[in-house]
Amino acid sequence: MTESFRRDGEYEQYTNPSQGAQQHASSPVNPEWPPPPAHEPTFQAAGGAPTALLTEPVAQPPRARRRNRGPVALLAAVAIVAAAIGGGTAYGIQELTGNDTVASAGSTTTSVLPSSKKGDISAIASAVSPSIVEINATTNSGESTGSGVIITGDGEIITNNHVISGASSIKVTTSDGKEYTAKVVGTDSKKDLALIKLEGASGLKAATLGNSDGVQVGDTVVAIGSPEGLTGTVTSGIVSALDRDVTVSTDEGQQQQQPGGGWPFEFGGQEFNGDTGSSTTTYKAIQTDASLNPGNSGGALIDMNGDIIGINSAMYSSASNSSEAGSQGLGFAIPINTVKSDLSTLRSGSQS
Repeated sequence: MTESFRRDGEYEQYTNPSQGAQQHASSPVNPEWPPPPAHEPTFQAAGGAPTALLTEPVAQPPRARRRNRGPVALLAAVAIVAAAIGGGTAYGIQELTGNDTVASAGSTTTSVLPSSKKGDISAIASAVSPSIVEINATTNSGESTGSGVIITGDGEIITNNHVISGASSIKVTTSDGKEYTAKVVGTDSKKDLALIKLEGASGLKAATLGNSDGVQVGDTVVAIGSPEGLTGTVTSGIVSALDRDVTVSTDEGQQQQQPGGGWPFEFGGQEFNGDTGSSTTTYKAIQTDASLNPGNSGGALIDMNGDIIGINSAMYSSASNSSEAGSQGLGFAIPINTVKSDLSTLRSGSQS
């Protein structure tokens, strides 16, 4: 952020005739510099009250020497103001992010991709795949397979609530084939989000969470997940639409995959992949034609910088059974800014 500071009276105070006469009477005026001000200058920080840079009395040298030191004092004052602005900015960022270690776009963390590789789908797949996992949840009614995104090196993973809802045990497989047991930290059925934590994990590669507010219709995107248990599957497409109202079930009994291969949701007044039940919630979603299939739920939707911009959550299937299910080019993802705003709630252990 660049800001401009105007010092009130910086030039007007040098035009005082009596002050000029007094200075001339006491000693010759250096033609290279105007006479110094009668008082030490004050500076106004952005959004704050004027701040005196010198608050303690200081013995003054002879006036001739003081004039020569005028530019040096001015430069030092500007440096102090700049340092204050920098410190304030850093404090503001710390207040916004807290102490949680989550790689976010725009931070001081290393970029996901070098500039020469941005927009290269194979480079994006190589860089982000280690941050995407397969999730297998066991429930009383069977097993469900989904995906998840690693957000911290010690194993915090974001996924959909419907992937792990009602699970008695959760197994997670990373891209390198390692298997972990996971526990549910917090859930938010109203946003179809869940946070799980791997047991005994360390040194994992966390994904970089981007800014979904900057997404535009027509942007190229990449989806990574485990459709039908095919770990690390990569597909690509574009952003088809924004702010789509997608209605999903909040009933635990409705969270499992339906015979059509997806899980039930409503869009445009119609139900897809089964009955959503009587208890539902609606969220704004990113629509994409990137191929999504059963098992992609909870996986990543990624922009051309390699940043996560959404969590894939629903896909339309016209099939009547899972063996005939396939992508129809109609998928939806929860914007990553929704995820980031919900992280503190999920980390608190909320179960909703």
